[in-house]
Amino acid sequence: MTEEMYSVERVADRLGLHVRTVRGYIRSGRLRAVRIGKQYRIAARDLDALTGQAAPLASVRGRAEVSSIVQVDGVDRAAADRLGTLVLTSANTGHDQANPLRVQTVYDEERHRMKIIILGDPAATAELLHLLDAVLHADNGLLDREVRDV
Repeated sequence: MTEEMYSVERVADRLGLHVRTVRGYIRSGRLRAVRIGKQYRIAARDLDALTGQAAPLASVRGRAEVSSIVQVDGVDRAAADRLGTLVLTSANTGHDQANPLRVQTVYDEERHRMKIIILGDPAATAELLHLLDAVLHADNGLLDREVRDV
C-alpha cells in the first residue's frame, strides 16, 4: 500500500503556513519528512501527527515513550548553540524513522542555563542521554564552562 506524500509547498498551503515555517518544522524535528533529491516529502501520517489527528490504534499499541528534561547550568550562548546543534543532529540521524525523537532546546540568558527536552523511544532517548553525558563530562572544548557576566 502506497501512502500519499506531500511537498513542503502543499503542506504549507493546507495548514495556512509559510513554506519557511514548514521547513523549520522539518529541520527542528517537529515534522518528519524524507528528503528526495533537493526536495522534502511529507507522508500523510506524519502530517496527521503534526496536526493532532488520531493514529490508528494498531500503531499505538505496544509503544512506550520517554520524556526527559536535561538542565545544563553555567553555559554561555555560544556553547548552548553548539550543544543544541549536536543534540538536534543526533536526534535526527540514525534512529528508527517510524518513531523519531522530538527534541526542543531553550536557553535562559539571565541564568546562563539551557534546558533540553527529549521525547521518544526509550532506547533512542537513552542513547541521546549517553551522548549528552559524554559531551558534558568531556574536556573537549565543546562547552566553555566559564561564564562571564556582561
